[in-house]
Amino acid sequence: MIVGLEGLIEAKETAFVHLNVGGVVYEVFISLHTYGEVGGERCKLYTTHIIREDAQQLYGFSQKSEKILFEGMLKINGIGPKAALAICSTFTPEQFAGIISSKDVNALKRVPGIGPKSAARIMVELAGFDAVLLNSGGSISSAASEASMALESLGFKREQIAKALSASSATDTATLVKEALKQLQKL
Repeated sequence: MIVGLEGLIEAKETAFVHLNVGGVVYEVFISLHTYGEVGGERCKLYTTHIIREDAQQLYGFSQKSEKILFEGMLKINGIGPKAALAICSTFTPEQFAGIISSKDVNALKRVPGIGPKSAARIMVELAGFDAVLLNSGGSISSAASEASMALESLGFKREQIAKALSASSATDTATLVKEALKQLQKL
């Protein structure tokens, strides 16, 4: 699995970049936000490697939070890489977190390829994902994700979990769970 690439930019278009890494040139599909941030001769991208029967594709992102958003979208039934990349091109991770927390279905319908049914499905399946996106600074995001899953397994609702985790400033899973449980007792 290829999770990151760093190398020389050989070609750059709005939809992809050709990256020369040690003499091997990779075609990496990128969002419009990453296109705007990638410049100069060299770049480093966080990548998602998708392997299918008929193709192997790399999707690259300049920010780890954008990669987390992309991978979160892929977990939703009916959302493929093209639609996930369209969402990453339309919204920054912070904007998307705001849309999820405010349940703004109309904003999601502005994304090319996302209709009313897909927008509603995204809202339902990603409830609570906004806390993960907002805390996506490296190990914090995995800790928030693990804490969210642990609290879900205890029977709490995603909306409650998101509120509890957003109030916490902890960076490790155990402390996040403890602080969130204290918050959830008050709700």
